[in-house]
Amino acid sequence: MLSIKVEGGHRLEGEVKIEGAKNAALPILAACILADGTSELRGIPLLDDVQVMIRMLEALGASVTAASDAILVRSGPSDEYRCPSDLVCRMRASLLTMGPLLARRGRAVGALPGGCAIGARPIDLHLKGFTALGARVKMEHGMIDIRCDGRLTGARIYLDFPSVTATENIMMAATLARGTTYIENSAEEPEIIDLANFLNGMGARITGAGTHVIRVDGVDSMKGTSHVVIPDRIEAGTFMVAAAITGGEVKVNNVVPDHLKSVTAKLREMGVEVKVGDDETSVLVSKKRKRLKATNVKTMPYPGFPTDMQAQTMALLSLAKGTSRIVESVFENRFMHVAELNAMGANISVEGRGATVRGVEYLSGAEVKATDLRAGAALVLAGLAARGETTVLYAEHIKRGYLNFAGKLRSLGAVCWEEEAE
Repeated sequence: MLSIKVEGGHRLEGEVKIEGAKNAALPILAACILADGTSELRGIPLLDDVQVMIRMLEALGASVTAASDAILVRSGPSDEYRCPSDLVCRMRASLLTMGPLLARRGRAVGALPGGCAIGARPIDLHLKGFTALGARVKMEHGMIDIRCDGRLTGARIYLDFPSVTATENIMMAATLARGTTYIENSAEEPEIIDLANFLNGMGARITGAGTHVIRVDGVDSMKGTSHVVIPDRIEAGTFMVAAAITGGEVKVNNVVPDHLKSVTAKLREMGVEVKVGDDETSVLVSKKRKRLKATNVKTMPYPGFPTDMQAQTMALLSLAKGTSRIVESVFENRFMHVAELNAMGANISVEGRGATVRGVEYLSGAEVKATDLRAGAALVLAGLAARGETTVLYAEHIKRGYLNFAGKLRSLGAVCWEEEAE
């Protein structure tokens, strides 16, 4: 078991560079299955989840070479369509290989996906889309078997909820379908646009990505291409909160400020200063007020406030003056970090999908558990501001989404380190 120990009370100062977006990298890696030839991918962070996806691609017949500055994925004809269960159960994003497999090889078989326990996260929208494109779906004993005879056929598909992964999976499946596919009520996240740009670079014909209707005109084949992944807006937001919670001043580099608008707006409401750099690739975050102000937050699909920033923001609001209200509208089980923050002295109560955060003067170091990726990051942030030492257990969750998290915090003046425990 991995733990991260944090000595609180150190103000963060300096500059930090943000990695490429994990949530863009994973579908882009999966999309390589669709192409003949080699794709050169830059900006891919070699996170634990990325390593799992690389192993998945190799099991499915691709050749992957990972270097410090690029990942080369060579894909071609293959009869392999079975996703190894041991990899599928480790990461929900493994589901993203099913759309490409179905489109390219006519069949996809795998176990129900795993990942962080933050809610039910059903896959019905994925299956609804595949069925509309002409596939047959069979589910039994925890396994999914999806197949089609010949090529898929374009269709008009309405998503009951703008699911990011369902939008991505259906969009990838539709690239090689006959005719035109319309995905209505599609997700609008920047990662969707990045995937569409990559697919178009391989020869796909996709328009409307980033809007609520995506059009995909099917093509006969696709080829490898070169692509640079967008910066990770969630990692950027996490370091912005880290600066605020320690009363520091941090320049966050390699960002797209437009992707951070909802987070920036809430930080400014609390009294945090956020200045966008002249080159539009950085933000300077500083806290001048002795104590921040309470505010209300509701997580929403993009361009609303991201659910992946809810836990980190809750840690910050636990020290704000006044009472804040947080509503989690995306996942129904994403308040497991509340008990851990309360163990550090926070005053947070939960009722249904809402949490009431009554700001306290200070937090105290404690031994707490990372229940999922973002909760783990939030507890580390809380530890940065707490009195005394905090130990965040099960910190391997954090490594799924943050590259060298403790090391980057140390470069800004934090006193924190990783420890392996039995």
